[in-house]
Amino acid sequence: MTDNQRKARVLVIGTGGIGAMCSYALEQGGKAEVTAVLRSNYDAVLKDGFEIDSVQYGRISGWRPTHSLAPFDYILVTTKNTPDIRPSVPEIIASAVTPGDTTIILAQNGLNLEGPVISAFPANPVLSSVVYLGATQYTPGKILHDDPDIQRIGAFANQNFDEGVLENKAKRWIAVYNPNNTLETIYDPDVKRARWRKLVYNASYNPVAAILGLDTPRMRMSRHIIDDLIRPIMREIMAAAEACGVSGFPEDLPEIVIRGDPIDTEFKPSMAQDAEKGGFMEIENIVGEPLREGMKRGVDMPTLRAVYGLLKGLQLKVKESRGLWAPGFGNGHPYA
Repeated sequence: MTDNQRKARVLVIGTGGIGAMCSYALEQGGKAEVTAVLRSNYDAVLKDGFEIDSVQYGRISGWRPTHSLAPFDYILVTTKNTPDIRPSVPEIIASAVTPGDTTIILAQNGLNLEGPVISAFPANPVLSSVVYLGATQYTPGKILHDDPDIQRIGAFANQNFDEGVLENKAKRWIAVYNPNNTLETIYDPDVKRARWRKLVYNASYNPVAAILGLDTPRMRMSRHIIDDLIRPIMREIMAAAEACGVSGFPEDLPEIVIRGDPIDTEFKPSMAQDAEKGGFMEIENIVGEPLREGMKRGVDMPTLRAVYGLLKGLQLKVKESRGLWAPGFGNGHPYA
């Protein structure tokens, strides 16, 4: 079998709700064989496979990825992005990357996540997937997929590659992921804009929900939460994006995004779910990076800065509970 005839070998890192549905979509399309890295759900999936209730595929019982062999043509990273917690993404995927051959796709939220990956693997293309896909693993191996799979795919800027080469790599990945055009998988050359656009929601609703422990309908029932926290953060994100050269968002974008979630559910964004479980939150790339990008360009971002400080405190508590931080004042500490 020639390379053009064989299925693409895809390694999926992070097989919770999003990773499981991406893995299923890849194999359903018929152009890929998936090896999935499982952690907390390993025993459940090994025993019974995935149980999936999907808005697109119906009910699936006992499904398991193929488990192909290295070398891998693609590595799809869907795990949570927590650069303040080791191991980092480059450390996790290093042993599976074939220099010059493996294409790395970061299906994670936030800004500036590509830098460490490009630095660690300069000979490998790194693609961006901005994912709009609602899927939750509510118990190990059991997935509720309640929002269709929509993704915007492009390549991160990378001086090691010609732009045409990167565009071709992105379109080849789309052909593997969505060969039958049954999904809304779109090529988007403007990766930066797509990521800032998603941050209008993720940098506002996610952290505020995590801090307050509230679902989005209840947050919308409170004018104070929307008017004093959510809308100001959205405006700050849009101002920071414009300062970074990303302009043209409609003026009423915050009003559209504020009302985007359905009000007949008790939906909690992923950061709130992580906080409830006592897990690590994706603080840096979703909140820290847009805050830093805006502030270094002179954008006033008081609401997001306050939220970031609260999140860092919550993350510190989780680190201490897991033995990753010990309280104490070092030499020269300013507040000792």
